[in-house]
Amino acid sequence: MQPPSTPFREQACNLDGMSPDNNRDRISRDWVTHVKKSELYRNYAQAFQTTTGLPLALRPVGSIQDNYQGCKMVNPFCAVMSRTSKSCSSCLQMQQRVECEAGPGPKTLKCFAGLSESLVPIRVGEQVMAYLQTGQVMFKKPSKALFRQAGKQLIEWGAASDLKELEEAYFRTRVVTPKQYESVLRLLTIFAQHLSTVGNQLMVQEATAEAPAVSKARTFIAEHQADEISLNSVAHAVNMSVFYFCKVFKKATGLTFTEYLARVRVETIKQLLLDPHKRVSEAAYEAGFQSLSQFNRVFRRIAGEAPSAYRDRVHTRISTPPNRGVRMTYAA
Repeated sequence: MQPPSTPFREQACNLDGMSPDNNRDRISRDWVTHVKKSELYRNYAQAFQTTTGLPLALRPVGSIQDNYQGCKMVNPFCAVMSRTSKSCSSCLQMQQRVECEAGPGPKTLKCFAGLSESLVPIRVGEQVMAYLQTGQVMFKKPSKALFRQAGKQLIEWGAASDLKELEEAYFRTRVVTPKQYESVLRLLTIFAQHLSTVGNQLMVQEATAEAPAVSKARTFIAEHQADEISLNSVAHAVNMSVFYFCKVFKKATGLTFTEYLARVRVETIKQLLLDPHKRVSEAAYEAGFQSLSQFNRVFRRIAGEAPSAYRDRVHTRISTPPNRGVRMTYAA
């Protein structure tokens, strides 16, 4: 694998015919930011890394950075590699390739040095919202021959400043059997399914220290979401000017008032649609939407699918036993 010859951003895969800097990527970054703050994610990440000894990252769609920054379980060889720009670019290029080739389940690729990296998609409806990323492992013990091959590539890149240090780190790479790694990815797949269900709730109910006025605003919105609630009415209820309320509320929640209200209403609709006899239009009006066209547009943007598709999927899942298998894709 050669390091990128052009800026890495320009080589990012163009999913769904959209540029990397599109609205979907922004929504993904916001979603990841909120989920990372949650106690649920922090507890799982700590337990996963302690149990498996592998790094774990929650990666936004289209990410082009080192997602393992701050992680204690980073592979020693990869840590040394990250010090040089060319080898780091090669790793990021491979991670982007994993994303570009990702399917409905986990995707695993092997880098030039023989280490495997995996992404597990988190889907909200039909839309991939983020990825759980892990790996930096080998499926067989590293050998002198494998390191010589990797070292030769690093020398060609001009990135092998200290081959002895790299070799020592290389032979400390975590080795797992394919069966063990399959179990690891199965755990991440289950967690990804859970995050896809609660992710929007975490954005709405994020437990952060906030001003009393913001807590009061949340309560007011929850109590009046079915009404034609306005920004002015909420600001008035908490005794703030509209301008100052917008500033304080966005800083505390990470969301504008309009986006927060939309997510509260979508969560309400999801709960209402658990009733198989509830019509989508009834749920929309009960949650506070005054226009079905606006409702369909907002629900699809937040939930990643049409409301009728969501209802059908939920009731199919309730009536059908879960598939315990996890299909994984490997590529060299």
